[in-house]
Amino acid sequence: MDLNNIQLFVEVVKRNSFAEVARIRNIDPSSVSRSIRKLENSLGFRLFQRTTRKLSPTESGKAYFRQVEGLVATFIQAGERALDLSNEPIGNLRVAACTSFGQKKLVPLLPVMRKKYPKLAIELVLSDNQIDIVEQQIDAAIRFGKKPTDDFICKELAPRKFVVCASPSFIKSNSITKSPLCLSELECLRFSIPGYREAWKFRQANKKELVVPVTGHLLISHGMTMTASAVAGLGIALLPDWLCRDELADGSLVDLFPDYECAAADFGTSTWLVYPSRDYMPLKLSAFIDCLKSEIPEFA
Repeated sequence: MDLNNIQLFVEVVKRNSFAEVARIRNIDPSSVSRSIRKLENSLGFRLFQRTTRKLSPTESGKAYFRQVEGLVATFIQAGERALDLSNEPIGNLRVAACTSFGQKKLVPLLPVMRKKYPKLAIELVLSDNQIDIVEQQIDAAIRFGKKPTDDFICKELAPRKFVVCASPSFIKSNSITKSPLCLSELECLRFSIPGYREAWKFRQANKKELVVPVTGHLLISHGMTMTASAVAGLGIALLPDWLCRDELADGSLVDLFPDYECAAADFGTSTWLVYPSRDYMPLKLSAFIDCLKSEIPEFA
């Protein structure tokens, strides 16, 4: 009996879709259908009830899924252990992150990883919507905020820091005081995410937290576009430091309130490395973690 067919069956049950499994695996949906049909012929019973609108496992299919799901995971892990016997990362590594972090931070890692680990294939899954790392078969994801509460392994990479900044031209044309309260009267660039576009927070040691309402005519959903808009003089932006460090260094952006700690929604957030809980960490994943820490100074 073909293990690949069994694995496809498990994936179809989890995603409730032949087409979705085909999309993730980058194969034709008819190939998934043929594999399931071969498995059904081998077993001697139907695994799915199919109509034009609905796909659902039969009672026999549900029972079979309960029996083989854990076995498939064990087989996959056994394969990973066998690959790792070469003491060289091999196979496919799928890493998820938001698009800006992927472009700004992960792409510069790729030449390093390709040189060190030539037998490792790397796939960056970049999206500004948080994806399901189990459903999408993600090996590791970069996430931001409070510690994720999902049933995953979470490693803190670094505390998250924000900067409120603007271009020299914008500063010259507007009255900006040393107090963040002036922001409520100025044009601000806002992330088009609930909780990130109505107010910004500021605090200093032993002083009351300031919550400053912000308004502006531009809502932006992409971090690097936000940075570029601030550099273009379109308004004041609140940015994570990794998105504006180069611009602050070359003077194209200026930190307006260096004496304040600031945040969009919550203080005390971090950058996290998240990966599915497992008893065994594949060599490819540990190699990626090592590269993150060695090549990105704030993660060291």
